[in-house]
Amino acid sequence: MKRIIISGGGTGGHIFPALSIAGEIKRRYPSCEILFIGAEGRMEAERVPEAGYPIKLLPVRGLERGGGLLSKWRTLSHLIKSINIARGFISDFKPEAAVGVGGYASAPTLIAAGKSGVPTLVQEQNSFAGKTNKLVGRHANTVCVAYAGMERFFPRATKIVLTGNPTRKELADLERKMPEAYAYFELDPAKKTLLILGGSLGAGSINLAVSGFVGKLGKEEGLQVIWQCGKSHYEEMKDRTKDTLPENVRLLPFISRMDFAYSIADLVVSRAGAGSISELTNLGLPMVLVPSPNVAEDHQTKNAEALVSEAAAIMVRDNDAVHDLIPVALETIRDDAKLAGMSEAARKMALPKAAEMIVDEIELLIKQA
Repeated sequence: MKRIIISGGGTGGHIFPALSIAGEIKRRYPSCEILFIGAEGRMEAERVPEAGYPIKLLPVRGLERGGGLLSKWRTLSHLIKSINIARGFISDFKPEAAVGVGGYASAPTLIAAGKSGVPTLVQEQNSFAGKTNKLVGRHANTVCVAYAGMERFFPRATKIVLTGNPTRKELADLERKMPEAYAYFELDPAKKTLLILGGSLGAGSINLAVSGFVGKLGKEEGLQVIWQCGKSHYEEMKDRTKDTLPENVRLLPFISRMDFAYSIADLVVSRAGAGSISELTNLGLPMVLVPSPNVAEDHQTKNAEALVSEAAAIMVRDNDAVHDLIPVALETIRDDAKLAGMSEAARKMALPKAAEMIVDEIELLIKQA
């Protein structure tokens, strides 16, 4: 493997799997050149160079919700322009394969790669495929998915492979109940730990739910809480709970040692992003999921429902979270048998070798080209 293009981004849910795939390629082929192609003004423009990879940017943009004919025309013209620019990148770089992980840049890059005779692979993270991946998946050589039954989204795909989503390497062999993890958060190893996450930016409904029931959390015997509220919500949550925050609740803007947090968590409250779910299932952690309503095609609800159907998670809808989330979480964490059953079900859904399997498929594409 000498030269590979990886394209996509827009959110961490697309970027982190892309970087995991790149990392596995570099592990096997240290001299392989990897070129990322992303969208102007999106997260990948900073995150990819920070990880040490070169990136080219396209002027592609998404379709505005509720946009009229003029908006659609602008989107189409940006797409056509981006395809032509991407063909130039491909002509100069001469990749052996192109990988798309979703996000605005994936479509023009994989369309241009296909037109240039370059084998293509699509990686779909969610249980409900996004528009970009459905578009490019029609002509991709291989589609790698994280959930069974994805054929309905890719009826014309040459090959569909169940690989799972690549996750952070540092979580692969995580030890449970590490003493240094309890020490890091200044918590008691004899108590159960509820881990509450809303993503790095935080989640309004989850934060309101926790702040409204924080007194009840303080009265729960044998329980301690790690609450990541997000940097943008931290001052508000600190102010809301300044007179009521119990000693057993750790209010944090951001958790830099997520491995420690996962190590001691007995139950996790989280959004239902594909990356988070993959990490939690790989670790066999019971979870209460609150899908974000602010995502395309409501795919987080579909992700959560896939786990609920296998008894690996409980779902609380976003508009019910303020009243129901903490009571549901407390009822669940008290029930050892339920926690054990959810943990076992989550592990059965886990696909921990995703990055390795995806790179196996890239190798096959190159051999068959």
